Amino acid sequence: MNLEETKHRGRNFIRKLLAHFYIQGPHVHHVCLVHEPLGTSADLLVKMSPGQAMTLDDLKPPMRQLFIALDYLHSECHIMSCIPTRAIFPDSKRLRSLGFLPRGGLPLLTDFGEARLGDKEHNDDIMPNVYRAPEVILKSNWSYKVDIWNVAMVAWDIVSPRTLINGKNTDGIFDDRVHMAELVALLGPPSPEFREQRQLSSVFWDESGNWKDVSPIPDITLESLAEKVQGEDKEGFLSWLRMALQWNPEDRPTALELLYDEWLTKGLGD
Repeated sequence: MNLEETKHRGRNFIRKLLAHFYIQGPHVHHVCLVHEPLGTSADLLVKMSPGQAMTLDDLKPPMRQLFIALDYLHSECHIMSCIPTRAIFPDSKRLRSLGFLPRGGLPLLTDFGEARLGDKEHNDDIMPNVYRAPEVILKSNWSYKVDIWNVAMVAWDIVSPRTLINGKNTDGIFDDRVHMAELVALLGPPSPEFREQRQLSSVFWDESGNWKDVSPIPDITLESLAEKVQGEDKEGFLSWLRMALQWNPEDRPTALELLYDEWLTKGLGD
């Protein structure tokens, strides 16, 4: 991707490639990439924060810039497909004052090892287990909207000391049946249209849309899991999160729509 060919402001939040060179190995040439140096990653900042979670106020600036970067990537037909917290480098006055970041630092989106071209749909397995979108779990086609689901999961991880999804069965092994049961508890059942369009839905629901009890549906809600989330307007955050965490990819907002949501823009310019 040539960052010089566009005036999209999102290019400023993508880690730039400065140069490349080759090193001769025993059998082949190896390509070495030179990137601009980076500061502390989001996952380390979260671990260094009190309670191993940032506040909702600290979440907003990096999320705004992440969505601008994501809109840029999507406009250039690129799907990140996997956005871990280590790929985000947030900027915040509070964090800079603590010495975690240099003055004027900007959050950058990095790590494009799992990126895909968005000019066609994909169906391969992507994303860490706890971040996987429903269409990925059901091994159906996926496209740009997996990034929206992924960012919502990352946002939760930044402000909560526990992941939104546990997904482990009684043997401690990550299990798609447990994962889907947790999603049903948190989001409610998917629409008939969503189930009918995905063949593997029959593993989890019968023809009438009833859960097959492949795993017990836990007694959890977004509200109960957000008990330790700190910051103002927690209700607004959960509403924003629900918009992004839609079963059907077509129902998820675009990066720009989430960027301009009332909750995320509140406090902008203060």
